[in-house]
Amino acid sequence: MTAPSSPDGARPDSRPGSRPESRPESRPVLRLKPKANVRAIRHGSPWVFDNELVMDRRSKAIAPGTIALLEDHERQPLGTVAVNPESRIVARMLDRNADADIDTAWFAKRLSKALSLRERLYDAPFYRLVHAEGDGLPGVVIDRFGDTCVVQPNAAWAETHLDALVDALVSVTGVTNVLKNAGGRGRTLEGLDAEDTVLRGAAPDAAVPVEMNGATYMADLTGGQKTGLFFDQRDNQAFVARLAKGERVLDVFSHVGGFGLAALAGGAAHATCVDGSAAALALASEGAARMGAAERFTARQGDAFDTLAEMAGEDARFGLVICDPPAFAPAKQAVDKGLRAYERIARLAAPLVAEDGYLVLCSCSHAADLNSFTGACLRGIGRSGRRAQLLYSGAAGADHPLLPQLAESGYLKALVFRL
Repeated sequence: MTAPSSPDGARPDSRPGSRPESRPESRPVLRLKPKANVRAIRHGSPWVFDNELVMDRRSKAIAPGTIALLEDHERQPLGTVAVNPESRIVARMLDRNADADIDTAWFAKRLSKALSLRERLYDAPFYRLVHAEGDGLPGVVIDRFGDTCVVQPNAAWAETHLDALVDALVSVTGVTNVLKNAGGRGRTLEGLDAEDTVLRGAAPDAAVPVEMNGATYMADLTGGQKTGLFFDQRDNQAFVARLAKGERVLDVFSHVGGFGLAALAGGAAHATCVDGSAAALALASEGAARMGAAERFTARQGDAFDTLAEMAGEDARFGLVICDPPAFAPAKQAVDKGLRAYERIARLAAPLVAEDGYLVLCSCSHAADLNSFTGACLRGIGRSGRRAQLLYSGAAGADHPLLPQLAESGYLKALVFRL
């Protein structure tokens, strides 16, 4: 029996988890301008900007989050894209197959691939499960904490298709709780709300303990920064912990104790964690206590720049100093200002490092590339009167896979210097 037609002539779709525009025959079409870089798109570039597309009245009227067909200027199909005419990134490539159905089964296939990698890498289910474009889900971040997943749908299409995504997530992983974190900067750029909510199950009634590198971290999944914990520094923290044995350690911008607690697990004599958030430091203190290291741990609340200056006045010295600040250069227009801030951090931190001690400087600003960041750090170290050896250059762990065609996916940089 033939299904009845809808008013526009397209057949209605009764498949679970499938929205009307998920069907190829009912999708709007976006077309590239003749001078657009078609080769880059064919070779894997996942974003198409407004100045590369024919943005006529019909294209501008497409509702944010809609699935569409992308064509080159000769009307040859390039793939299935998610559209938001209100963003500079108008189209995000979802599938090179122009006939792909973006439904629950499609999400399940992407999530299964992501899960298989993490299960190979880690013994316990605590990791970044989905790293946006790096895992083929543009704008979607999912961090896993045992039987709870925290989802950041930072693009309009992910918000629009959230039910199908969550259905697939529960089916593939077996988690019982799914939380939505709406605090991502990308959501603002996409015109989305900032309302956190519980999508499935229930939110934990207390911070969740997470074991990494021998340390215990307390992750606040509902009231903490981002999704509650930064998994991206795991490998860098492991390296730094090897330098910590017997040393006094200073961890600035520590959040819930990222590097400081790893250093304690590595045998540090003492760790001082500095952060502006009393709540984050309370979680760091709880983590230290759970590790049996409370007597070797001190929390100091305050502005990082001010605290570094104060400690210099106190003639404080540490065998290992770590500074892991928030993104000082979150966009290209902020790069110069951000690099000056990184230079200042290095200049203030270097005098606190004992002779032959170690200074760890980090950046999560994708707009500041590794060479620029390294240069800023070396200028700051030099202006403090110190000389440096560069021992280690690290990035995010393998649960944050880099999409080679998208430099922004390789945002994290961690440099370890011996002074």
